[in-house]
Amino acid sequence: MTISQLHEHFMLCRAPSSGARTYAKPPQPARKSYKLFSVQGHASLKPALTLTISSRPLPPMSRTDNDEEAFRNTMTGLPHRSSSTQAHASSQRIPPANPSASILLISPTNRILLLHRVRTSTSFASAHVFPGGHLAIQDGYLPPRSDIRRHEDSEAYRRAAIRECFEESGLLLARRQDKPSELVELSMQEREGGRIAVHSESILFADWVQTKRGTIDVDGLVPFTRWLTPANIPKRFSTQMYLYFLPIDSELSSQTDKTQMHIPTPDGGVEHTAAQFLYPQEWLDLSLSGDIVLYPPQFFLLHLIAAYLKPSPSSKDDVPTSELQSQREKLLHFVRTDGDPPWGEKCISPNPIKKIENGKYLIMGMADVGPELEGTHRRGDAERVLKVALTDDIERGRKRPSPQEVLWRKDMLHEEDGSKL
Repeated sequence: MTISQLHEHFMLCRAPSSGARTYAKPPQPARKSYKLFSVQGHASLKPALTLTISSRPLPPMSRTDNDEEAFRNTMTGLPHRSSSTQAHASSQRIPPANPSASILLISPTNRILLLHRVRTSTSFASAHVFPGGHLAIQDGYLPPRSDIRRHEDSEAYRRAAIRECFEESGLLLARRQDKPSELVELSMQEREGGRIAVHSESILFADWVQTKRGTIDVDGLVPFTRWLTPANIPKRFSTQMYLYFLPIDSELSSQTDKTQMHIPTPDGGVEHTAAQFLYPQEWLDLSLSGDIVLYPPQFFLLHLIAAYLKPSPSSKDDVPTSELQSQREKLLHFVRTDGDPPWGEKCISPNPIKKIENGKYLIMGMADVGPELEGTHRRGDAERVLKVALTDDIERGRKRPSPQEVLWRKDMLHEEDGSKL
Protein backbone atom coordinates (compact mmCIF):
# COMPACT_ATOMS: atom_id res chain seq x y z
CA MET A 1 0.00 0.00 0.00
CA THR A 2 1.43 3.39 -0.94
CA ILE A 3 1.63 6.33 1.49
CA SER A 4 -1.16 8.13 -0.33
CA GLN A 5 -3.38 5.04 -0.13
CA LEU A 6 -2.51 4.64 3.54
CA HIS A 7 -3.35 8.30 4.13
CA GLU A 8 -6.73 7.90 2.41
CA HIS A 9 -7.45 4.74 4.38
CA PHE A 10 -6.50 6.47 7.62
CA MET A 11 -8.70 9.45 6.87
CA LEU A 12 -11.66 7.22 6.08
CA CYS A 13 -11.22 5.34 9.34
CA ARG A 14 -11.38 8.49 11.41
CA ALA A 15 -14.69 9.58 12.85
CA PRO A 16 -16.16 13.07 12.71
CA SER A 17 -15.15 15.66 15.31
CA SER A 18 -16.25 13.56 18.33
CA GLY A 19 -13.38 11.13 17.78
CA ALA A 20 -15.61 8.02 17.98
CA ARG A 21 -15.81 5.60 15.07
CA THR A 22 -19.28 5.12 13.54
CA TYR A 23 -20.15 2.64 10.83
CA ALA A 24 -23.22 1.90 8.77
CA LYS A 25 -24.22 -1.75 8.74
CA PRO A 26 -21.72 -3.28 6.36
CA PRO A 27 -22.14 -6.42 4.32
CA GLN A 28 -20.87 -9.59 5.91
CA PRO A 29 -17.10 -9.37 5.68
CA ALA A 30 -14.90 -12.13 4.39
CA ARG A 31 -12.78 -13.54 7.19
CA LYS A 32 -9.51 -15.43 7.24
CA SER A 33 -7.98 -16.99 10.32
CA TYR A 34 -4.31 -17.66 10.97
CA LYS A 35 -2.70 -19.53 13.83
CA LEU A 36 0.43 -18.17 15.42
CA PHE A 37 2.75 -20.70 17.11
CA SER A 38 5.13 -20.43 19.99
CA VAL A 39 8.58 -21.86 19.25
CA GLN A 40 9.80 -22.19 22.82
CA GLY A 41 11.23 -25.62 23.58
CA HIS A 42 11.43 -26.59 19.89
CA ALA A 43 10.04 -30.01 20.81
CA SER A 44 6.52 -29.27 19.70
CA LEU A 45 4.74 -26.35 18.24
CA LYS A 46 1.46 -25.42 19.92
CA PRO A 47 -0.95 -22.74 18.75
CA ALA A 48 -0.43 -19.64 20.92
CA LEU A 49 -2.90 -17.29 19.30
CA THR A 50 -5.49 -17.27 16.56
CA LEU A 51 -5.60 -14.07 14.50
CA THR A 52 -8.68 -13.30 12.41
CA ILE A 53 -8.38 -10.70 9.67
CA SER A 54 -11.52 -9.15 8.29
CA SER A 55 -11.83 -7.51 4.89
CA ARG A 56 -14.76 -5.36 6.10
CA PRO A 57 -15.17 -2.38 3.71
CA LEU A 58 -15.12 1.01 5.40
CA PRO A 59 -17.73 3.62 4.48
CA PRO A 60 -16.62 7.18 3.60
CA MET A 61 -16.56 9.62 6.50
CA SER A 62 -15.89 13.27 7.10
CA ARG A 63 -12.36 14.47 7.56
CA THR A 64 -11.07 17.21 9.86
CA ASP A 65 -7.81 19.11 10.23
CA ASN A 66 -7.20 17.20 13.43
CA ASP A 67 -7.33 13.97 11.43
CA GLU A 68 -4.65 15.30 9.10
CA GLU A 69 -2.45 16.19 12.05
CA ALA A 70 -3.00 12.81 13.68
CA PHE A 71 -1.95 11.08 10.47
CA ARG A 72 1.22 13.13 10.16
CA ASN A 73 2.07 12.48 13.80
CA THR A 74 1.54 8.77 13.31
CA MET A 75 3.76 8.62 10.24
CA THR A 76 6.55 10.70 11.82
CA GLY A 77 6.47 9.10 15.25
CA LEU A 78 5.22 12.20 17.06
CA PRO A 79 2.91 11.74 20.07
CA HIS A 80 -0.81 12.32 19.65
CA ARG A 81 -2.26 15.33 21.41
CA SER A 82 -5.49 15.43 23.37
CA SER A 83 -8.61 16.62 21.60
CA SER A 84 -8.64 19.86 23.60
CA THR A 85 -5.01 20.57 22.69
CA GLN A 86 -5.71 19.70 19.07
CA ALA A 87 -8.66 22.07 18.97
CA HIS A 88 -6.53 24.86 20.44
CA ALA A 89 -3.74 24.24 17.94
CA SER A 90 -6.20 24.06 15.07
CA SER A 91 -7.60 27.47 15.99
CA GLN A 92 -4.15 29.01 16.36
CA ARG A 93 -2.24 27.67 13.33
CA ILE A 94 0.88 29.64 14.29
CA PRO A 95 3.50 29.82 11.53
CA PRO A 96 6.92 28.48 12.56
CA ALA A 97 9.61 30.92 13.68
CA ASN A 98 12.57 30.50 11.33
CA PRO A 99 15.97 30.71 13.07
CA SER A 100 18.08 33.73 12.15
CA ALA A 101 20.85 35.87 13.62
CA SER A 102 21.92 39.52 13.35
CA ILE A 103 24.83 41.64 14.54
CA LEU A 104 24.93 45.17 15.88
CA LEU A 105 28.36 45.78 14.41
CA ILE A 106 30.24 48.60 16.13
CA SER A 107 32.98 50.39 14.19
CA PRO A 108 36.38 51.44 15.59
CA THR A 109 34.78 54.86 16.24
CA ASN A 110 31.69 53.38 17.98
CA ARG A 111 29.25 53.85 15.13
CA ILE A 112 26.66 51.22 14.14
CA LEU A 113 26.34 49.51 10.77
CA LEU A 114 22.95 49.42 9.04
CA LEU A 115 22.17 48.00 5.61
CA HIS A 116 19.46 49.32 3.27
CA ARG A 117 17.37 46.42 2.02
CA VAL A 118 16.09 46.29 -1.54
CA ARG A 119 12.44 47.12 -2.25
CA THR A 120 11.76 43.62 -3.58
CA SER A 121 12.84 41.88 -0.38
CA THR A 122 10.31 39.43 1.09
CA SER A 123 11.01 40.76 4.59
CA PHE A 124 11.80 44.28 5.85
CA ALA A 125 11.60 45.64 2.30
CA SER A 126 13.27 49.08 1.90
CA ALA A 127 14.11 49.12 5.60
CA HIS A 128 17.47 49.70 7.27
CA VAL A 129 18.53 46.59 9.19
CA PHE A 130 21.47 45.09 11.02
CA PRO A 131 23.54 42.62 8.97
CA GLY A 132 22.27 39.06 9.43
CA GLY A 133 19.99 36.39 8.04
CA HIS A 134 18.76 32.81 8.09
CA LEU A 135 20.69 29.90 9.56
CA ALA A 136 21.94 27.32 7.06
CA ILE A 137 22.84 23.68 7.47
CA GLN A 138 26.53 24.56 7.24
CA ASP A 139 26.23 26.73 10.37
CA GLY A 140 25.71 23.75 12.67
CA TYR A 141 23.15 21.75 14.63
CA LEU A 142 19.90 23.19 15.96
CA PRO A 143 17.44 21.38 18.26
CA PRO A 144 14.05 20.48 16.72
CA ARG A 145 11.15 22.93 16.75
CA SER A 146 9.59 21.24 19.76
CA ASP A 147 12.70 21.94 21.86
CA ILE A 148 12.87 25.36 23.56
CA ARG A 149 16.67 25.22 23.30
CA ARG A 150 16.17 26.00 19.62
CA HIS A 151 15.61 29.59 20.78
CA GLU A 152 18.83 29.90 22.77
CA ASP A 153 22.22 31.33 21.83
CA SER A 154 24.46 28.65 20.31
CA GLU A 155 27.46 28.27 18.02
CA ALA A 156 25.15 27.69 15.05
CA TYR A 157 23.55 31.12 15.54
CA ARG A 158 26.97 32.73 15.98
CA ARG A 159 28.41 31.18 12.84
CA ALA A 160 25.33 32.20 10.86
CA ALA A 161 25.57 35.78 12.12
CA ILE A 162 29.21 36.12 11.06
CA ARG A 163 28.66 34.37 7.72
CA GLU A 164 25.69 36.57 6.84
CA CYS A 165 27.57 39.69 7.94
CA PHE A 166 30.37 38.83 5.52
CA GLU A 167 27.99 38.04 2.65
CA GLU A 168 25.99 41.23 3.12
CA SER A 169 28.64 43.81 4.07
CA GLY A 170 32.00 42.27 3.15
CA LEU A 171 33.26 42.64 6.73
CA LEU A 172 34.95 39.43 7.90
CA LEU A 173 34.87 38.78 11.63
CA ALA A 174 37.63 36.20 11.79
CA ARG A 175 40.86 36.07 13.81
CA ARG A 176 44.28 35.34 12.37
CA GLN A 177 45.44 31.84 13.25
CA ASP A 178 49.03 33.02 13.70
CA LYS A 179 48.06 36.13 15.68
CA PRO A 180 44.60 35.77 17.33
CA SER A 181 44.67 39.31 18.68
CA GLU A 182 44.17 40.63 15.13
CA LEU A 183 41.45 40.23 12.53
CA VAL A 184 42.16 38.66 9.15
CA GLU A 185 43.08 41.30 6.56
CA LEU A 186 41.72 41.00 3.03
CA SER A 187 42.35 42.84 -0.19
CA MET A 188 39.30 44.20 -1.99
CA GLN A 189 39.65 41.45 -4.60
CA GLU A 190 39.82 38.70 -1.95
CA ARG A 191 36.84 40.12 -0.12
CA GLU A 192 34.53 40.40 -3.12
CA GLY A 193 35.62 37.03 -4.52
CA GLY A 194 34.94 35.40 -1.15
CA ARG A 195 31.49 36.96 -0.86
CA ILE A 196 30.47 35.59 -4.24
CA ALA A 197 31.87 32.13 -3.51
CA VAL A 198 30.24 31.85 -0.08
CA HIS A 199 26.88 33.28 -1.18
CA SER A 200 26.70 30.87 -4.13
CA GLU A 201 27.71 28.00 -1.79
CA SER A 202 30.53 26.97 -4.08
CA ILE A 203 32.56 26.71 -0.86
CA LEU A 204 31.54 26.47 2.78
CA PHE A 205 32.15 29.65 4.75
CA ALA A 206 34.30 27.91 7.39
CA ASP A 207 36.42 26.29 4.68
CA TRP A 208 36.91 29.61 2.91
CA VAL A 209 37.99 31.28 6.17
CA GLN A 210 40.50 28.45 6.62
CA THR A 211 42.01 29.25 3.22
CA LYS A 212 42.67 32.76 4.55
CA ARG A 213 44.33 31.26 7.63
CA GLY A 214 41.60 32.56 9.87
CA THR A 215 39.22 31.36 12.58
CA ILE A 216 35.58 32.52 12.76
CA ASP A 217 35.41 34.80 15.81
CA VAL A 218 32.34 33.31 17.50
CA ASP A 219 33.73 34.26 20.93
CA GLY A 220 33.75 37.93 19.98
CA LEU A 221 29.95 38.05 19.78
CA VAL A 222 28.03 39.33 22.81
CA PRO A 223 24.37 38.13 23.08
CA PHE A 224 21.99 41.11 23.11
CA THR A 225 18.35 39.92 23.17
CA ARG A 226 16.39 37.41 21.10
CA TRP A 227 13.32 38.47 19.12
CA LEU A 228 10.36 36.23 18.26
CA THR A 229 7.96 37.55 15.64
CA PRO A 230 4.38 37.82 17.02
CA ALA A 231 2.14 34.84 16.28
CA ASN A 232 -0.24 36.77 14.00
CA ILE A 233 2.47 37.61 11.44
CA PRO A 234 2.62 35.11 8.53
CA LYS A 235 6.41 35.19 8.16
CA ARG A 236 8.01 34.68 11.55
CA PHE A 237 11.58 34.61 12.84
CA SER A 238 13.45 33.64 15.98
CA THR A 239 16.36 36.07 15.78
CA GLN A 240 19.38 36.06 18.05
CA MET A 241 20.94 39.53 18.27
CA TYR A 242 24.61 40.12 19.05
CA LEU A 243 27.00 42.98 19.67
CA TYR A 244 30.42 42.90 18.03
CA PHE A 245 33.11 45.52 18.58
CA LEU A 246 35.60 46.06 15.79
CA PRO A 247 38.97 46.77 17.41
CA ILE A 248 39.88 50.33 18.34
CA ASP A 249 43.15 51.24 16.64
CA SER A 250 44.26 54.86 16.63
CA GLU A 251 46.76 54.07 13.88
CA LEU A 252 44.17 52.86 11.37
CA SER A 253 43.37 56.36 10.18
CA SER A 254 46.88 56.71 8.73
CA GLN A 255 47.01 53.26 7.14
CA THR A 256 44.84 53.24 4.04
CA ASP A 257 45.29 49.56 3.32
CA LYS A 258 44.09 48.51 6.79
CA THR A 259 41.11 50.85 6.86
CA GLN A 260 39.65 48.79 4.02
CA MET A 261 38.92 46.14 6.65
CA HIS A 262 36.27 48.40 8.19
CA ILE A 263 34.60 49.85 5.10
CA PRO A 264 31.27 48.07 4.52
CA THR A 265 29.96 47.63 1.01
CA PRO A 266 26.53 46.52 -0.27
CA ASP A 267 26.18 43.15 -1.95
CA GLY A 268 25.59 44.52 -5.44
CA GLY A 269 21.84 44.84 -4.95
CA VAL A 270 21.18 41.17 -4.23
CA GLU A 271 19.69 42.02 -0.83
CA HIS A 272 21.05 45.47 0.01
CA THR A 273 21.70 48.70 -1.85
CA ALA A 274 23.74 50.60 0.76
CA ALA A 275 25.85 50.00 3.88
CA GLN A 276 26.90 52.70 6.31
CA PHE A 277 28.20 53.35 9.85
CA LEU A 278 26.46 56.12 11.84
CA TYR A 279 25.97 56.87 15.53
CA PRO A 280 22.84 55.21 16.96
CA GLN A 281 21.12 58.55 17.58
CA GLU A 282 21.82 59.60 13.98
CA TRP A 283 19.98 56.51 12.73
CA LEU A 284 17.07 57.24 15.10
CA ASP A 285 16.84 60.85 13.90
CA LEU A 286 16.77 59.72 10.26
CA SER A 287 13.92 57.34 11.09
CA LEU A 288 11.90 59.98 12.94
CA SER A 289 12.31 62.42 10.06
CA GLY A 290 11.01 59.80 7.61
CA ASP A 291 14.27 59.53 5.67
CA ILE A 292 14.72 55.84 6.47
CA VAL A 293 12.54 52.96 7.66
CA LEU A 294 13.32 51.24 10.96
CA TYR A 295 11.25 48.38 12.33
CA PRO A 296 10.54 47.96 16.07
CA PRO A 297 13.51 45.66 16.92
CA GLN A 298 16.07 47.96 15.24
CA PHE A 299 14.55 51.13 16.70
CA PHE A 300 14.31 49.67 20.20
CA LEU A 301 17.89 48.36 20.30
CA LEU A 302 19.35 51.52 18.77
CA HIS A 303 17.56 53.49 21.48
CA LEU A 304 19.15 51.35 24.19
CA ILE A 305 22.72 51.76 22.94
CA ALA A 306 22.39 55.42 21.93
CA ALA A 307 22.95 56.43 25.55
CA TYR A 308 26.41 54.84 25.44
CA LEU A 309 27.78 55.18 21.90
CA LYS A 310 27.78 58.85 20.94
CA PRO A 311 30.04 61.72 19.83
CA SER A 312 32.27 63.31 22.41
CA PRO A 313 30.75 66.47 23.92
CA SER A 314 34.26 67.82 24.44
CA SER A 315 35.46 67.34 20.86
CA LYS A 316 34.07 68.16 17.43
CA ASP A 317 36.36 65.59 15.87
CA ASP A 318 36.58 61.85 16.47
CA VAL A 319 36.17 60.60 20.03
CA PRO A 320 39.51 60.02 21.81
CA THR A 321 40.57 56.39 22.11
CA SER A 322 40.25 56.39 25.90
CA GLU A 323 36.68 57.65 25.67
CA LEU A 324 35.80 55.10 22.98
CA GLN A 325 36.96 52.32 25.29
CA SER A 326 35.05 53.80 28.22
CA GLN A 327 31.84 53.92 26.17
CA ARG A 328 32.24 50.25 25.24
CA GLU A 329 32.84 49.18 28.82
CA LYS A 330 29.74 51.02 30.04
CA LEU A 331 27.61 49.47 27.29
CA LEU A 332 28.87 45.97 28.10
CA HIS A 333 28.15 46.53 31.79
CA PHE A 334 24.58 47.57 30.91
CA VAL A 335 24.01 44.55 28.64
CA ARG A 336 25.37 42.06 31.18
CA THR A 337 23.89 43.42 34.42
CA ASP A 338 20.80 45.57 33.76
CA GLY A 339 17.40 44.01 34.41
CA ASP A 340 16.17 40.58 35.37
CA PRO A 341 17.09 38.74 33.26
CA PRO A 342 19.94 40.82 31.79
CA TRP A 343 19.77 41.87 28.14
CA GLY A 344 21.85 38.97 26.94
CA GLU A 345 19.11 36.57 28.08
CA LYS A 346 15.96 38.56 27.29
CA CYS A 347 13.54 37.27 24.66
CA ILE A 348 11.08 39.79 23.21
CA SER A 349 7.93 39.29 21.15
CA PRO A 350 6.29 42.72 20.71
CA ASN A 351 2.57 42.79 21.42
CA PRO A 352 -0.02 45.60 21.19
CA ILE A 353 -1.23 46.84 24.56
CA LYS A 354 -3.43 49.86 23.84
CA LYS A 355 -4.13 52.72 21.48
CA ILE A 356 -3.60 56.33 22.48
CA GLU A 357 -4.42 59.80 21.15
CA ASN A 358 -7.69 58.68 19.56
CA GLY A 359 -6.13 55.65 17.95
CA LYS A 360 -3.36 57.56 16.21
CA TYR A 361 -0.62 55.66 18.02
CA LEU A 362 -0.18 52.13 19.30
CA ILE A 363 1.68 51.12 22.44
CA MET A 364 3.59 47.86 22.05
CA GLY A 365 4.74 45.85 25.06
CA MET A 366 8.15 44.20 25.21
CA ALA A 367 7.45 41.74 28.02
CA ASP A 368 6.00 38.82 26.01
CA VAL A 369 8.31 36.02 24.88
CA GLY A 370 6.29 34.50 22.03
CA PRO A 371 4.16 31.34 21.77
CA GLU A 372 7.15 28.99 21.54
CA LEU A 373 8.45 30.08 24.95
CA GLU A 374 5.24 30.70 26.88
CA GLY A 375 5.35 29.03 30.29
CA THR A 376 9.16 28.77 30.29
CA HIS A 377 11.74 30.64 32.36
CA ARG A 378 12.40 33.08 29.48
CA ARG A 379 11.28 36.69 29.92
CA GLY A 380 11.29 39.95 27.99
CA ASP A 381 11.54 43.58 29.07
CA ALA A 382 8.71 44.40 31.45
CA GLU A 383 9.89 47.98 32.10
CA ARG A 384 9.71 49.58 28.64
CA VAL A 385 7.16 49.94 25.87
CA LEU A 386 7.40 51.20 22.30
CA LYS A 387 5.15 53.89 20.88
CA VAL A 388 4.48 53.39 17.17
CA ALA A 389 2.43 55.18 14.54
CA LEU A 390 0.55 53.13 11.98
CA THR A 391 1.55 54.51 8.58
CA ASP A 392 -0.35 54.31 5.32
CA ASP A 393 2.38 52.07 3.89
CA ILE A 394 1.10 48.52 3.45
CA GLU A 395 3.37 45.49 3.73
CA ARG A 396 1.93 41.98 3.36
CA GLY A 397 -1.59 43.33 3.87
CA ARG A 398 -0.81 45.24 7.08
CA LYS A 399 -0.01 48.85 7.91
CA ARG A 400 3.69 49.21 8.55
CA PRO A 401 4.46 50.34 12.13
CA SER A 402 6.63 53.46 12.41
CA PRO A 403 8.39 53.53 15.82
CA GLN A 404 8.31 56.93 17.54
CA GLU A 405 9.87 56.54 20.98
CA VAL A 406 10.67 54.15 23.82
CA LEU A 407 8.77 54.89 27.04
CA TRP A 408 8.67 53.57 30.57
CA ARG A 409 5.79 51.12 30.89
CA LYS A 410 4.76 52.30 34.36
CA ASP A 411 4.24 55.84 33.09
CA MET A 412 2.44 54.87 29.89
CA LEU A 413 -0.10 52.51 31.41
CA HIS A 414 -1.27 55.12 33.92
CA GLU A 415 -2.33 57.60 31.27
CA GLU A 416 -6.09 58.01 31.11
CA ASP A 417 -6.35 58.74 27.39
CA GLY A 418 -5.41 55.20 26.42
CA SER A 419 -7.85 52.54 25.41
CA LYS A 420 -6.95 48.88 25.82
CA LEU A 421 -6.96 46.66 22.77
